[in-house]
Amino acid sequence: MGVLKRFEQRLEGLVNGTFAKVFKSEVQPVEIAGALQRECDNNATIWNRDRTVVPNDFIVELSAPDFERLSPYSGQLGDELSGLVRDYAKQQRYTFMGPIKVHLEKADDLDTGLYRVRSRTLASSTSQTPGSQAGPQGGGYGYPPVGAPPMPAAPPPGGSRPGPPAGGQRPQGPGTPQGAHVRRWIEINGTRHQISRPTLVLGRSTDADVRIDDPGVSRRHCEIRTGTPSTIQDLGSTNGIVVDGQHTTRATLRDGSRIVVGSTTIVYRQAEG
Repeated sequence: MGVLKRFEQRLEGLVNGTFAKVFKSEVQPVEIAGALQRECDNNATIWNRDRTVVPNDFIVELSAPDFERLSPYSGQLGDELSGLVRDYAKQQRYTFMGPIKVHLEKADDLDTGLYRVRSRTLASSTSQTPGSQAGPQGGGYGYPPVGAPPMPAAPPPGGSRPGPPAGGQRPQGPGTPQGAHVRRWIEINGTRHQISRPTLVLGRSTDADVRIDDPGVSRRHCEIRTGTPSTIQDLGSTNGIVVDGQHTTRATLRDGSRIVVGSTTIVYRQAEG
């Protein structure tokens, strides 16, 4: 059974109790849970061939109405979400550098139903491993933690490489052979647009690489960054982006990913050859 499914089942057991009011909010806890999983994937850093570090401190920004509905249960919800992150990390063999924390914060610039997730790596004096219980913070936070291995300056023998660069790209996985040529394109209202550059800006402006004539789309709405994997980044748009049903500011793209900007649906495609 998947991590998200188990999380949903745990919440269902509480829905008649303290979580009853939570489910009346526009943002559902399971949406936040999925966003936390993606945040781990998008910010995973490979230290060596046996260790991939992911953030352990998460801030979920909510609109004022959603925050007011969820904040009375922030302690229990934070514990459940922390448990989900821990379970997901164990499944993916990710490592933490400190206790897992999930905080809720109010963001006045967000409309009801929208949210943002921010994350960082905060290290305690004792490194945490996936599946371990979060203990006291000990000597406080710092980075890197005491006893942590140094970040490799060059790829170690055997082909392992350091973690993602600033653009969030990760090393090639086993599903993409070295040197394989990958064709990428997007489909909008039946029209195909090839992606032949490292970045592709989508928006309503005539200066955008792909112009989308939609009043709900900002002039420079979002940007697709090619890589392994490819990612999409919101460029501070008014209405945000939805990727595979989830509101987000950044997400990993896979073949068939559906991106919604304004009232326009974009399908991301890629294929070898």
